[in-house]
Amino acid sequence: MRFNDAIAGCVLVVFAIAEIAYTQTFPSLHGQRYGPDLFPRLIGVALIASGLLLIIRGIASKRRASVEPHAVELHAIDGNSADTHSSGDHWLEAGPWLKQSHLKLNLLLVLLALIGYILFSNFLGFIISSMLILTVLLYRFGSSILLSVLIATATTAVLHFTFAKLLLVPLPAGLLQGLVY
Repeated sequence: MRFNDAIAGCVLVVFAIAEIAYTQTFPSLHGQRYGPDLFPRLIGVALIASGLLLIIRGIASKRRASVEPHAVELHAIDGNSADTHSSGDHWLEAGPWLKQSHLKLNLLLVLLALIGYILFSNFLGFIISSMLILTVLLYRFGSSILLSVLIATATTAVLHFTFAKLLLVPLPAGLLQGLVY
């Protein structure tokens, strides 16, 4: 399914505004001009700028598609004619992947992984959740089981080190409470 860029841009801007608004709830650090809200706010501003660019691009694409006449493609074999539409012609287009069940299953697995992380990361912890999700998704997307485990392990280690150790972002320890922290 393809959305016009203007729709994606609107969603991005709304998400960014909600994200920036949520940073108002973050605690301030005594004696510093910046705190834990700085980085998310900078990302939010960048997302708003990106969203606005997408909106402009989507509206321009829609205008171009409505001004240009639709190309007519003649099929010499059967004598039928069909209109071909440019990608900016519609606000929403169903893609050919909707007819392929394995691609729908991939989308469903990614969504379930996100929901599963939200629901179970406090119990399992970041390390176990990340390793499990990455291994399953990488294997599903075509990697061997050994390569999936290796990539998931390396990615989880880098993410854990970056966020928990360098940036001091508290990640849920879960079942590994005594070992990690």
